[in-house]
Amino acid sequence: MTSTLETDDPKTLAERAGRELEDASPLEILKWAADTFGARFCVTSSMEDAVVAHLASRAMPGVDVVFLDTGYHFPETIGTRDAVEAVMDVNVITLLPWQTVEEQDAEYGAKLHDRDPDLCCALRKVKPLEDGLKNYSAWATGLRRDESPTRANTPVVGWDEKRQKVKVSPIARWTQEDVEAYVAEHGVLMNPLLMDGYPSIGCAPCTRRVAEGEDARAGRWAGSNKTECGLHG
Repeated sequence: MTSTLETDDPKTLAERAGRELEDASPLEILKWAADTFGARFCVTSSMEDAVVAHLASRAMPGVDVVFLDTGYHFPETIGTRDAVEAVMDVNVITLLPWQTVEEQDAEYGAKLHDRDPDLCCALRKVKPLEDGLKNYSAWATGLRRDESPTRANTPVVGWDEKRQKVKVSPIARWTQEDVEAYVAEHGVLMNPLLMDGYPSIGCAPCTRRVAEGEDARAGRWAGSNKTECGLHG
């Protein structure tokens, strides 16, 4: 890479890196991010699996791994977070919404996720992440192009216009088979719900099992037109 933070503005840096690293391996992409941003780079993880966290720990031991605890997670998801923190060379940072579930219920009424899922996600995911990323210049996600049509054009490195940060998606080009091969080779921690009919795991009230032949994200906000929580678009 010829780009540096000194010679490029962050958006130009991201766009150039996206082109130059398109065919690079996930580990190479994460090493570039670690070398470029250092401590101002973090990984976000929903704890559906720990693949990107594991990759990042190899590129940058002790890397910050940011997890959003919405208050609605399955116990298995919290357990996966705790296991990642215990066995990987990472620094897990748990972000919390400014209101507890009980406080949100008191202000907005119970089961806001059923009545206005966009607002619920904004309160419990989007705003906490925006606050939590303030001290970082770049963040990594586990987005993959094969997950859904809305993610088909995900760049390996791009510009997050909403947060004005560099966004790294090191496994964007991977398939589910690639993920499974990496997990098998390295013994990476996986959320046990993945083996119980949940190929995409979000908050418990808004996630159901997926039937054979359905899109992997069909179980998220089933019965509504909602397909994304707002973190990625």
